Amino acid sequence: MVTKTDRGFAAPSSHERDDPTIEYPESDGEPLAETDAQFNPLTYAVSALRIHFADRQDVYIGGNMLMYYILNDPSASIAPDVFAVFGAHGNHPRRSWIVSREGGIAPAFVLEIASESTWQHDATGKRDIYAGIGVAEYWRFDPDGAYFPVPLVGERLVNGEYQPIEVDTDENGVLRGRSDALSLDICARGELELRLYDPANGEWLRSHQESEERIRRLEAQMRLHGITPSDDN
Repeated sequence: MVTKTDRGFAAPSSHERDDPTIEYPESDGEPLAETDAQFNPLTYAVSALRIHFADRQDVYIGGNMLMYYILNDPSASIAPDVFAVFGAHGNHPRRSWIVSREGGIAPAFVLEIASESTWQHDATGKRDIYAGIGVAEYWRFDPDGAYFPVPLVGERLVNGEYQPIEVDTDENGVLRGRSDALSLDICARGELELRLYDPANGEWLRSHQESEERIRRLEAQMRLHGITPSDDN
């Protein structure tokens, strides 16, 4: 049997052991995202979080990856758009997240990007599973502004039930909620653009692409002033 714990129901009982002969598929055959409206915030969040937590070996950031949450049951899978695990045994690449083989550790943070075909399941079936396995924070972002009463919804697990996280519009018109799990603000700004903000240093998190573009701009400015960037030496 599988014993329910404070982390959910992925931990084996004292009599059950992991069966190493069981194969866990690496793909469910579903596309990464339906449109750019879903793809862009998904890839931004994964990239920005990986950069932000790059120095933390105990933090794993995954995106659109199958997660298996019941011991020895490959049918019990779910694929969060974005997730963060704290207390991970290394941040090395993985092909899937098998909770029972990761010390029973489930994500502390999950973000789903709503689409026409997924938003209802995001708000019901997936929500129940995430609560069951102990996901501390569950966020949903609606890039189309068509599926939820507000485009950004955050919930925190309290005594096994999700309770709403306050999300407000700030003085700059940015819809903003605080993620205690990440110690970051989850934001929707402008034309429903998902962004992550670090209040500790007052900066927006950048993706790998944005970071590289910023470096190129800085190098171009240096050359205009007769300074050769170190990479050119």
